Amino acid sequence: MTPLHRPRRLVPGDRVAVVSPAGPTPPANLEAGLGVLRSWGLEPVLAPHAAAQGAYLAGSDAERAADFEAAWADPSFAAVVCARGGYGAQRMLDRVDWVRLRGAEPKAFVGFSDITAVHEAIALNLGTATVHGPMPGWSAFVADAAMREHLRLTLFEPERVQTLAPPGAKAIVGGTAEGVTVGGTLTLLASGIGTAEHRESLSGALLLLEDVGEAPYRLDRALTQLLRAGWFDGVAGVVLGSWTDCGPEAEVRALFEDLLGGLGVPVAWDFGFGHCPGSLSVPLGLKGVLDADAGTLQFGAPALR
Repeated sequence: MTPLHRPRRLVPGDRVAVVSPAGPTPPANLEAGLGVLRSWGLEPVLAPHAAAQGAYLAGSDAERAADFEAAWADPSFAAVVCARGGYGAQRMLDRVDWVRLRGAEPKAFVGFSDITAVHEAIALNLGTATVHGPMPGWSAFVADAAMREHLRLTLFEPERVQTLAPPGAKAIVGGTAEGVTVGGTLTLLASGIGTAEHRESLSGALLLLEDVGEAPYRLDRALTQLLRAGWFDGVAGVVLGSWTDCGPEAEVRALFEDLLGGLGVPVAWDFGFGHCPGSLSVPLGLKGVLDADAGTLQFGAPALR
């Protein structure tokens, strides 16, 4: 796989668009998260429907798509930051004019969870590297200083976090591998099979996977779907993040050992990204070196230029 184009890093004074491509954000959480962005010297600007309060969607599909498209196309914004995940990002993707956005200056993009679908769409349609990282409307964001600081460094001083070395990381299958990072939430990736965001090949990729609130048999189903669809053919290595509320750790780990242990590539466990305390911000679309035995992922270039 070829590394994607890196947007520029942020500097104090930058305007950043805050969008809600998926679910609604509790107003108190959103305001607190915007306060954090302001404390970094940024000027966060809410998209027109970013604070919408629907049953489980932040506005209609057309409204959420229009917010994202306008934010990406606006040259006054240095970044597009998602307020939170939830559900609904896939529903708006086909309403985005991706051809129009190819002419816009690439910008930093931050989100995770349901936003996995948007990461995939940006990578495939715009060829731009993104950041799998915590969002300001997430309930854990304001309370977790380590999480916030890692995201801040990734956006402002990315050379300082070019190597990820989470303390709990360990190998399911040892070894080292080099590849371009791809991935996000397992069940979102599985639900993208057969859509416009379906990748024909992940040859040469370092595949990042995490999820939340999925019973082991549901993780098994999603992983088996990806395996049967050929997603792991040629993968260079696998990096497994957090599996919060997915059942006993030993049972979840045994599942991945069973289904991925025979791939013949390094597989790292408990890599500290996703729905977990201290969640690390991880670049997607950049070349890195995974050392599963040492529990490190080192990028050859900073997340942002």
